Amino acid sequence: MAQKDYYSVLGVPSSATADEIKKQYRRLAKEHHPDSNKGATKSADRFKEISEAYQVLGDEKKRKQYDEMRRLGAFEGFAPRGGRGAPRGGGAPPGGPGASYKFDEFDIGGLGGGLGDLFSSMFGAGARQQRPSGPEQGQSVETTLEVPFKVAALGGKVPIELDVTEECGTCRGSGAAKGAKITVCQECGGRGSISFGQGGFAVNRPCPACLGKGSVPSEKCGTCGGAGEQRSHKKLLINVPIGVDTGSKIRLKGQGGRGHRGGANGDVMVTFQVKDDPMWSREGLDLIAKAPVNVAQAALGSKVSVETLDEKRVSIKIPGGTPTGKRFRVRGHGIKKEGKHGDLIVEIEVMVPAKLSADAERLMKEFAKAAGLEY
Repeated sequence: MAQKDYYSVLGVPSSATADEIKKQYRRLAKEHHPDSNKGATKSADRFKEISEAYQVLGDEKKRKQYDEMRRLGAFEGFAPRGGRGAPRGGGAPPGGPGASYKFDEFDIGGLGGGLGDLFSSMFGAGARQQRPSGPEQGQSVETTLEVPFKVAALGGKVPIELDVTEECGTCRGSGAAKGAKITVCQECGGRGSISFGQGGFAVNRPCPACLGKGSVPSEKCGTCGGAGEQRSHKKLLINVPIGVDTGSKIRLKGQGGRGHRGGANGDVMVTFQVKDDPMWSREGLDLIAKAPVNVAQAALGSKVSVETLDEKRVSIKIPGGTPTGKRFRVRGHGIKKEGKHGDLIVEIEVMVPAKLSADAERLMKEFAKAAGLEY
């Protein structure tokens, strides 16, 4: 059985971007998820296949390693023969009769470590030993949360919804229906992994029949279809710290997927993305507010009123001859964070009317003539 081409499994080209791979994975996972296809064995198998592919291609480091292995032809012509096999088309292994290779002696393209470590990192713990039987931490999730500018500056609460894979609450991860008999998996002999290889080496991967458990139930759990895991929809209310900016992160301990076999819950890592605001922008802790004025105000001087974050208004006096882009600083009305307080910076924006009335045009021409301006 040849190693699957994960790009073909997801139906994307090898040149696909990370976002394209994620989008395609979500579409396929939703289509073939066991919860949406009760009793459909083919959909369940397809879902496992899709998830396996995304575990590699969805991880930047694993994908880089996988692409290097594909380039070197390491996934061509493998056959499950107890860790030994012949090259495609028969004949002796490369290097002459009886040649044997230890792939952990090789290093690929400066990736560090041998091929044994590479495969272990690519396929997870199942590449060297069967799935752990002790407590295991639940899935940790990374997500990006868009927050309004004002909430980011002042702090507040924002709801968020997440989909996580966690231990099935019905069978507690066993994959068995209540009262079902658990027997040793015949596919892997209870090891939880199967091997494929060529020449003198073998690479293990989680057994698809028992999903790395080493055992199979006489009747599968009706909730998770025997997977021992299920997708869960979680709603959380995120406390947005005061003064967060785009790229700021917080970790929510224990808010991720439920742990396996009594293990701790996973975490949720939130990266903030602050939305643009029509009224304000920021430079560090300084708040920038644009103040539109007409030509007369800019030329003659005027008072300008600007709203602050706390919905109060401050007034400043601009002198005559103020140009567009001129800034005026109002101390202490910026963003507060960790004992520091930014300022409010008022940036003048001179608005030129698109059309003048006859009287306004006559007066403007008189002004230009008196000022010696050409028009």
